[in-house]
Amino acid sequence: MKKLKLVWLLALSALFLFSACKKKQEAVIQTDTGADENYIATRSTNHVDWAKDAVIYEVNVRQYTKEGTFKAFEEHLPRLKELGVDILWLMPISPISEKNRKGEMGSYYSVQDYKKVNPEFGTEEDFKAIIEKAHELGMHVILDWVANHTGWDNPWITENPEWYTKDENGKIIPPNPDWTDVADLNYYNVEMRAAMIDALEYWVKEFNVDGYRCDVAGEVPVDFWNDARKALDEIKPVFMLAEAWEPQLSEDAFDMVYGWESHHIMNEVAKGNKTAVALHDIIVKDANRYHEDTYIMQFITNHDENSWNGTEFERMGDAVKTFATLTFTMPGMPLIYSGQEAGLDKRLAFFKKDEISWEDMKLTDFYKKLTALKHDNEALWNGNSGGKYMAISDSPKDVLAFSREKNNNKVVCLFNFSDEEQTYNGNDFKLNGIYTEYFSDEKLNFKENSSILLKPWEYKVFIKK
Repeated sequence: MKKLKLVWLLALSALFLFSACKKKQEAVIQTDTGADENYIATRSTNHVDWAKDAVIYEVNVRQYTKEGTFKAFEEHLPRLKELGVDILWLMPISPISEKNRKGEMGSYYSVQDYKKVNPEFGTEEDFKAIIEKAHELGMHVILDWVANHTGWDNPWITENPEWYTKDENGKIIPPNPDWTDVADLNYYNVEMRAAMIDALEYWVKEFNVDGYRCDVAGEVPVDFWNDARKALDEIKPVFMLAEAWEPQLSEDAFDMVYGWESHHIMNEVAKGNKTAVALHDIIVKDANRYHEDTYIMQFITNHDENSWNGTEFERMGDAVKTFATLTFTMPGMPLIYSGQEAGLDKRLAFFKKDEISWEDMKLTDFYKKLTALKHDNEALWNGNSGGKYMAISDSPKDVLAFSREKNNNKVVCLFNFSDEEQTYNGNDFKLNGIYTEYFSDEKLNFKENSSILLKPWEYKVFIKK
């Protein structure tokens, strides 16, 4: 009997070892719920009130100023408040691993220590000063968090090698062959999960951060994120953004997911490969696959797109303002990336110093106008706080026409997503009434047979209160 028991225990041990070495991604969401007719989106987590009409801004600290420090960036906070920013998302502030580092300065996403500040940026006190100043100005701060992997000289590797994914030879491996500067974490390990949650709690408790943007969140099991969200909310209500699209992530863990698909469709429309019909289709698809109070982050650029796929001017040409305006009027929360308000027209280097130029603030007034549009019109607020997307029928295939309405506020949007003139012939009786065009301040009496000429890439936003 003892011999049989010993054999059984050895078999279990072998099975556990095999499981621990398997890629943790097997525990991750696999289903494309956008096409799963049996999936019903739910949501149990409440949003913080300050996010209901928020605009989010991504801060690339390294490239933001000549100094590339917290102190230098702090001087920009009043300007960002005036711009209309509500949430500051700081790219990772952790020390960057030196072992297997890429480029001169390495990737922000190769974390050397989860509970320290990158000395490149300054001190803990410098970082606390940013949080305090932002809060004084009525803004909130979320940190970019890398839970999927660490750098190769993170102390976890030597102290707890069992916390990492290993190959059949017991060697720690990266998440994929291209990410050679990072080591993959094993989410089958309960102790590692507890240590990760402890690190997340640290920055909320000790620095009063307001939440997290979580890197490649879809590569980490959903149940981990659910546990982490519960733990953080016990300290204070937080805001959580997932760099992922999977609806299950937004049920109990995250307030907002990435609008990756809508972003890629925007690029294709700008190139002439798709029409406005594709934009309508993705908005409807998102409305069906997510809970109605899930936020979707809409964007024309971010650190990945800018560095690896090109500036918005490279990808969208003359349509930059058109698509930017769409991100502020379609369902979701709009993102502004560092330098976007200055018309940043270069790809920022990712692994070395490459300063943003603030000499020409040519798009600042444009983005101020958009943030005010978002804040002042309840119909454009986020999730259930805003109005639903309602397509306006019979618009040409290159024209996206829709309305959103909440309480006594109605916004009607017309976009020409082509390089040719288009004519919108209004035939929706629900639009009847006098509206004010937001950008020109002109009055328009919408009638059943209203005809509106739209120049190439032109957009009009009509407001009725």
